Amino acid sequence: MQIFVIDHPLVAHKVTALRDERTDSPTFRRLTEELVTLLAYEATREVRTETVHVTTPVARADGVKLASPKPLVVPILRAGLGMLEGMVRLLPTAEVGFLGMLRDEETLLASTYAERLPQDLSGRQCYLLDPMLATGGTLSDAIRFLVDRGADHITAICLLVAPEGCARLERELEGLHIPVTVVTAAMDEKLNEKGYIVPGLGDAGDRLYGVV
Repeated sequence: MQIFVIDHPLVAHKVTALRDERTDSPTFRRLTEELVTLLAYEATREVRTETVHVTTPVARADGVKLASPKPLVVPILRAGLGMLEGMVRLLPTAEVGFLGMLRDEETLLASTYAERLPQDLSGRQCYLLDPMLATGGTLSDAIRFLVDRGADHITAICLLVAPEGCARLERELEGLHIPVTVVTAAMDEKLNEKGYIVPGLGDAGDRLYGVV
């Protein structure tokens, strides 16, 4: 597994605004979309392509296009939905699936409650969207869910990650013989006793959509 922390002043600027407790939900959603587009630029560096030939107004040119099968973008509900628009803005021809996973606030264990994905993901590159890699349980389960369906290349895009979550992901995915990459805007300090990232930005779902 590889973890890439994107070092760019625009990324850092937007993360700072997301952290601020004074940032309202509409602004938080807009910043999240903008930040995800920046992260997606790096996350798709290994996207599969095939050679094509086109004719310009001047001459014939060699180029590339996204290979088939198309990449699959999978936001983890509900907070991952806030990242979807920023991702498909950069990758508009990708297909989109959905995975609903819920973390028990006491046990911190994740469970799957909904999914809308192809039964066969053989040969598919998948891009998981999850704002926070905190304890690592949700993302680990989501990755294994996709691998069990045949996905052979997975990239997770997270706004923030915690060292504990990254370590757990490493342990639980050990022996998984497919490429797994995590692309993030920041590696934060730690988790607190409630499993929240510190300094973090609070509950991403609540800040995107309000408390329900």
